[in-house]
Amino acid sequence: MKKSLAGIATVAVAAGALAVPAFASTKTVQVKDNKFVANHITVSKGTTVKWIWRGKAPHNVKVTKGPARFSSTTQMKGTFSKKLTKKGTYSIICTIHAPNMKMTVTVK
Repeated sequence: MKKSLAGIATVAVAAGALAVPAFASTKTVQVKDNKFVANHITVSKGTTVKWIWRGKAPHNVKVTKGPARFSSTTQMKGTFSKKLTKKGTYSIICTIHAPNMKMTVTVK
């Protein structure tokens, strides 16, 4: 009887461990008038970076160099999110305000 209960407990613990989803992380960056409110951030692989528009000028987010390329639309409000799944350093600009409006994201 003790062996049966131990076996059931082991199976239950293993099933519970498989049922728990991995917790994904999100890092936010504000996009303000003519600047990203973070010149550089470092995140873990699989982190979602969320850019949030604040201010009155239109901006966009565009990778100019890095392990993956992506870009947002030009907008004046709202958000843009990207899950970063490739390790490396991403050089990011706002094409409207480049070269001064830039940032880097390092994914480890």
